[in-house]
Amino acid sequence: MTKRIVSAIAAAVILTVAEPLYVLDGDCAEVPSVSAKAAVLISADTGEIIFEQNSSEKLPMASTTKIMTALLCIESGGLDEEFVVDSEAIKVEGSSMGLREGDTVTKYALCCGMLLPSGNDAANAAAVRIAGSTEAFVKLMNERAQELGLSHTYFATPSGLDGEGHGSSAYDMAILAMEALKNETFRSICSESTVKVEFGAPPYPRWLKNTNKLLGMCDGVYGVKTGFTDAAGRCLISACERGGERLVCVTLNDKNDWNDHISLYEYGFDRAENIALRPPVLHSLDIVGGEEEKLNVFFDEADLSVTSLGDSTDGFEYQVLSPPFIYAPVRKGDEAAQLSISFRGRQIKRIPLYAAESVEAKRVLVKKSKGSGRFIKFISGLRKLLF
Repeated sequence: MTKRIVSAIAAAVILTVAEPLYVLDGDCAEVPSVSAKAAVLISADTGEIIFEQNSSEKLPMASTTKIMTALLCIESGGLDEEFVVDSEAIKVEGSSMGLREGDTVTKYALCCGMLLPSGNDAANAAAVRIAGSTEAFVKLMNERAQELGLSHTYFATPSGLDGEGHGSSAYDMAILAMEALKNETFRSICSESTVKVEFGAPPYPRWLKNTNKLLGMCDGVYGVKTGFTDAAGRCLISACERGGERLVCVTLNDKNDWNDHISLYEYGFDRAENIALRPPVLHSLDIVGGEEEKLNVFFDEADLSVTSLGDSTDGFEYQVLSPPFIYAPVRKGDEAAQLSISFRGRQIKRIPLYAAESVEAKRVLVKKSKGSGRFIKFISGLRKLLF
């Protein structure tokens, strides 16, 4: 039942432009001074801005690019399928996970190689495996950027190495990180300080180390990605959770990025808070072919907690996403539909709607003719003779 529902509504995508939603005045405490050319701190749930500095300016973002590359790689599926890396794809300068010609690897290992040691070889190998070429993969990256409304973003390379027009804004990258962290596999990988994977010819165990030192420096940090080129300077995207409140921070071209992120989180967690959303009461959904014509549904109250800048629920909108028809039978606790939650026009999450009770399929009575009854008796007698 769940797979039917998910596949039926998976195409429901809300296209918006990722423009800053709201800037909070810093009248409660001293606003941090950061050395970044551009910076932003947002709610990881709503995208609301808590702090910003040139957050809409398009700048080079170096290897933080790999957030998009890794997300598309994970979403392409088949993460544990082994294959031999393309020999040309891995011939790339800069940081590496250590791939060599003829190595057998998996997409999962490549994602680890991108997000931890920031392997340019991993990014290119994944791009070629998924799209056939880095150029074709870059097209997929830009298409996804458009879907997310990243209006100040253009990708020219899967790795983040310099390319014509390659760049993004701090706010766009924060929205990209916010989206990527909704993926459990992505979040799990980028939150690890070290990961053990296997690759080689033949594969053997390796340990990959994360370049994100903030994981051990700042309480609650669970990702996301570092980056550096001469043109971009030091770039850092991180995410932090404390007491159920979730924030995302981005600094571009920042010589003091570790300390700036720590200062911004101290500032941000004083202002953000968890609020409980209040969607309209959902009574029931139509169901086809059941003993009942309506299916009562419910949701997990815990799914309705979001990090926001105030206690008002204004600006949140709700939409039930369901297939054209829900067919019986349905068992109590089955996922029957989803509730889409949007904030100021941008979808921020979808939560499951579960069946509150079981609905059996409607019984269909078939009237037997005299002839059909005699035939059944003949078959029954024949079975006794044979068996």
